[in-house]
Amino acid sequence: MSIEQQNRNKILVTGAAGFIGFHLTRRLLELGNEVLGLDNLNDYYDVGLKEARLHLLETQPSFRFVRASLADRPMVEELFALEQFDLVVNLAAQAGVRYSLQNPHAYIDSNIVGFMNVLEGCRHNNVKHLVYASSSSVYGANTTTPFSEHHPVDHPISLYAATKKSNELMAHTYAHLYSLPVTGLRLFTVYGPWGRPDMAYFSFTKAILEGQPIDVFNHGRMQRDFTYIDDIVEGIVRVLGHIPQPDPAWNAACPDPAGSNAPYRLYNIGNNRPVELGRFIRTLEQCLGKKARMNMLPLQPGEVLVTCADVDDLMQDVGFRPSTSLEEGLRSFVRWYREYYRS
Repeated sequence: MSIEQQNRNKILVTGAAGFIGFHLTRRLLELGNEVLGLDNLNDYYDVGLKEARLHLLETQPSFRFVRASLADRPMVEELFALEQFDLVVNLAAQAGVRYSLQNPHAYIDSNIVGFMNVLEGCRHNNVKHLVYASSSSVYGANTTTPFSEHHPVDHPISLYAATKKSNELMAHTYAHLYSLPVTGLRLFTVYGPWGRPDMAYFSFTKAILEGQPIDVFNHGRMQRDFTYIDDIVEGIVRVLGHIPQPDPAWNAACPDPAGSNAPYRLYNIGNNRPVELGRFIRTLEQCLGKKARMNMLPLQPGEVLVTCADVDDLMQDVGFRPSTSLEEGLRSFVRWYREYYRS
């Protein structure tokens, strides 16, 4: 059953002032749900951008906001007990592969401790479905493409990826022990309006418009499965209304990582059409009407060469696969960027 067909739900969205959280919250409100957004508004990137997103959300009567950290266990316990959420979407996390080399403890506090507190809140308060953001980074050293949820992912190559893989293991444990319905979404290189300034497409746009050089790692030969934000949101909404059931065909002697004999499921959400970074930059140049000055650099530690999502399971179970073209998505982003920054 899709979330559109259900009765009005009370939904917790963590990371609601973030890029994906903001867009998802707007969509859930449009569908008639009541949403409580939680975010700590940390300064990993421009807090003003987060506040601007939040300002738009706060104009909606069915939205409320709590500024807090998921690592604050007493707060999380009290919030869950008081609000009695129907559904929870956990998007709050310390993001970024490169930043995890500089500040590893932030990833443990947010991505491990914070997620543990969410799981406990869901367990003790009869949440119908927990959906959480994992990442394509969990595929790590895998070289078989497209990346499938049915492949083992036991060799992460960044701490960020390791924390996301840990989330998947923790989620399965709670699904197994407490029959908590839980779905993990491995998201692939999300971009679009109101995006994150730490992402390459955002920083590239700023630098190109200002006539500054851009750092192009692996000499532009990396490939990424760039996925437009509207496609990500559509996938999340559909999965949220698709509560996982134990798979009676699951075989412990030959375990499939994507499912379980518990109410647990994993899905990729990606465009299924990887783009080389060089082509991405050329497309961005066309949208901006300006050429980039490029500083070619080697591959960075923790980065993978190629990401590509197998989305057959997503299509089979919820009837959706991302389809927004790179050209269309970057045009929308550039249009928003010029308007927001008046550049």
